[in-house]
Amino acid sequence: MKQLAENIWVLPYSLKLLGADLRRTVAVVRLGSGELIIHSTGPFSPKDVADIKDVGKPGWLLDVMLRHDTFSKHGHEVFPEIPFLAPEGFSKIVKFPTEALIPAPAAWSDEFQVLRLEGIPSMQEHVFFHKLSRTLIVADLLFNFGSGSSAWTRFLILCAVGSKHHPGISRPFRSAVKDKAAFQQSLQRVMNWDFDRIVVGHGEIVETAGKSQLRDALRAVGFEPS
Repeated sequence: MKQLAENIWVLPYSLKLLGADLRRTVAVVRLGSGELIIHSTGPFSPKDVADIKDVGKPGWLLDVMLRHDTFSKHGHEVFPEIPFLAPEGFSKIVKFPTEALIPAPAAWSDEFQVLRLEGIPSMQEHVFFHKLSRTLIVADLLFNFGSGSSAWTRFLILCAVGSKHHPGISRPFRSAVKDKAAFQQSLQRVMNWDFDRIVVGHGEIVETAGKSQLRDALRAVGFEPS
């Protein structure tokens, strides 16, 4: 488990598709109370679970969009004692009960904020802002694959995303946007957050200048926060 800043860590995992490693990044955020928010599920090993519990008390487990259920059942099995938060309809996919991401638990206060991206009903992605570390946490909104990825992975991402993918918005994500105006209004709310770092669900963390890089990636594919 790698610490990014005060009260935020990540666990990187492999996620293979067609021979490429699309990766899965799990973020762990510690609130002032000492409770942990585990953002996204992964193939948690016993050591991963122990490492997570070493930094705080697990409080909530999250999967944040409808297409992110690969490791959900495993995550639910290793953290059965805490609430599993997910978008509407997610429980039908994974076959176990989940709780809503919105409204956010009162215990999060303004330390960890959540926003549903409107206009993409087939995904229902929710994005998050950790105020203390100025970190935006996303799932599929933004990909970021650079030279650290294999040539085959970069080729497949090039096909899926286009020429700009470090970072970039994937073609499947763009095609999922059915209400552009609503989506762009959500983006404006995201841009109102004071973030610098972006933890992406797939690829490398954007360590600095995240807001400008996200804006550039959105502009490159015809989206502009209203």
